[in-house]
Amino acid sequence: MLDVLFAGSPECAVPSLEAVARSHRIVAVLTNPPARSGRSGTLIPTPIAIEAERLKDAGLIPPGTPILTPEKITQEVRDAIAETKPDIMACFAYGKIFGPKTLALFPLGAINLHPSLLPLWRGCAPVPAAILARDTETGISIQKMALEMDAGDIIIQQKITLDGTETTESLLARAATEGAPLLAEAISRFEHGQVEAIPQNGAEATFCGMLKKEDGEIHWNAAATEIDARIRAFYPWPGAFTGAADNLLLVLKASVFTGGAPNETGDTSDEIRSAVPGAVLGIDKKAGILVQTGNGILVLERLQWRTKKPLDWKSFLNGSRDFINLTLGTGKPTERTPT
Repeated sequence: MLDVLFAGSPECAVPSLEAVARSHRIVAVLTNPPARSGRSGTLIPTPIAIEAERLKDAGLIPPGTPILTPEKITQEVRDAIAETKPDIMACFAYGKIFGPKTLALFPLGAINLHPSLLPLWRGCAPVPAAILARDTETGISIQKMALEMDAGDIIIQQKITLDGTETTESLLARAATEGAPLLAEAISRFEHGQVEAIPQNGAEATFCGMLKKEDGEIHWNAAATEIDARIRAFYPWPGAFTGAADNLLLVLKASVFTGGAPNETGDTSDEIRSAVPGAVLGIDKKAGILVQTGNGILVLERLQWRTKKPLDWKSFLNGSRDFINLTLGTGKPTERTPT
């Protein structure tokens, strides 16, 4: 059984920590420091720190196992890691880049779970990147960690077929669940000397960057298919938003409308209505609120005014009866950025 240092921070890494703890010996956990939360500013440990304590109580991680939460990986932190004598590091979404001095601490090297089909979508946001690009498939890659980000040799790779309804939340949850046993399997291959790693073709690499809050602003002159992808890619963060009657509207769920345009009764017909992008056209009684885009019509299915609770489209209209016939996207972008 190998001695493993597990590095990770967010909720999506929790299944991997448990899978590794059930099949190998965790000698240390490396995670981000506690973050302040809420108006009180209470310090909250990362989901991985919380899970590590739970696994200690369950007997799956030894009681004295250190949980390291440094701001930076300094020589003092490297010394603490070295004291635990790990054979290998297993990582998923730790949030920091490891340098050569840190990687040298592990005799068998370090491996990382990356939720894409590397070399596609190297970088920190591969799940929303695949949705934004409207890829028909993505996947999970277990790779050897290298000094160049996400450029290491591939140990295990598994495809995930996409149907065009995925959000970042749902797709990341699936990758986390399906990737956890793959990460544990990769460690077992090292343990038994059965690792066959395949170098990546750097010429085929695509890259994604960090998301920003302002990325979520909806530009209604884009096509409905593109806006739909952006809403799904940016759920739950940074969220898709638009101006509406000097207020800020969050669009939580939408889809591309495949029927006709609405008539005066609120039903749909085959007659296409001409309108400016962002115009709220009416409703489809089965689908939702219809909004004109630069190409096609988007159906709004779940919405939220800033400071209010999320609502399905029918409940939303009950409290916003003047919403029909508004034109969305009004006001200055800086006034519409969610806080």
